[in-house]
Amino acid sequence: MNHRSIIHLDMDAFYASVEVLDFPELQGLPVIVGGKDDRGVVSAASYEARRYGVHSALSVVVARKRCPSGIFRPVRMERYQEISARIMAIFREFSPLVEQISVDEAFLDVTGCERLLGDAEHIAACIRQRVLTDVGLTVSAGIAGSKLVAKIASDQNKPDGVTVVGCGFETEFLAPLAIQRLWGVGQKTIPLLHLMGVKTIGDLIPFPLAILERKFGKQGRHMYHCARGIDLRDVEPVNSMKSIGNEETFPEDLLDEREIKKELLFLTTKVGERLRRKGVEGSTITLKVKYHDFSSVSRSKTLPRPTSDSKLIQQTILELIPKTLIGIKPVRLAGLSMGKLTGAGNPRQLHLFADPVGSGRQDLLYAIDAINNKYGSLTVKPGPLIHGKKG
Repeated sequence: MNHRSIIHLDMDAFYASVEVLDFPELQGLPVIVGGKDDRGVVSAASYEARRYGVHSALSVVVARKRCPSGIFRPVRMERYQEISARIMAIFREFSPLVEQISVDEAFLDVTGCERLLGDAEHIAACIRQRVLTDVGLTVSAGIAGSKLVAKIASDQNKPDGVTVVGCGFETEFLAPLAIQRLWGVGQKTIPLLHLMGVKTIGDLIPFPLAILERKFGKQGRHMYHCARGIDLRDVEPVNSMKSIGNEETFPEDLLDEREIKKELLFLTTKVGERLRRKGVEGSTITLKVKYHDFSSVSRSKTLPRPTSDSKLIQQTILELIPKTLIGIKPVRLAGLSMGKLTGAGNPRQLHLFADPVGSGRQDLLYAIDAINNKYGSLTVKPGPLIHGKKG
């Protein structure tokens, strides 16, 4: 198999960096992006905040204790997605093979681009300079012959760094790293590996494939190959959006079903707006509920046709509610998402007796969106929200 040149590009403390970009007075301060109140969790932390032990998924309460001087900022997902789109557009100027795996990271396969653009290291340098010049943010890069090694490498010299792992040096590069750096090695597996004396990736190398398969099944085979840097997966260009959704952690646990339905109406309205703004529709609707004891459940339904109509999304959510314990068990968080996205203009089979006013309904939705974009979110909104959400 010919050697591939794969670059993994990972933005540095992306959400926090965007906050500093938009509010330069935050430069050099411990910026923490997270929940609106103490019930939330940290979404991102600047490197200044990380020195205090603040990291993503940490509760806001703990983050405040660890970093009393922290500057807490609300999550502004639409702004992050806007910046992300600009960055991904730069990536695609250097290779058509771009696989975006989150809002702030992507794989690029630049194999065969050398004669036109130079080697992978030079291409990575050009991309990083373009992002810094055009957007004002830094990005770290990992370069290797596989996605696995490139991703691990991109984290080695953060922030604003590059790590190159040459062909044939994968095992040497991985060996000293902690075993949990391998994909698929989670909290349940780590104690078992430690009992076997495996604390680094290199510690796994002496174990034969048969032993790892006997002890861990398919995961054992996966770890055997990953420890050697073997990852044959291709970089697959995909639609950067696999789903669009919103969720909210309530200031206090909610038991009143009517109040929860009102919160969900707000979320469906926002999700519908986002779908139409991005020119996509979804056919799989998922309701997520987290209860007061932190247990959670998800319920989904796939529609016969994709939609971006907030009213239809809301009707489907109402059908899913009885499949949860809403109204029976206090709810801490509720959210919804639209999956199986497709371009709104994509051809699809229409019903023979389709609603003759369907197009008029769509025109109405876009007219409402235009008003809200001009005069503020939820200027025009469903009746039940008139005395509720402000946007």
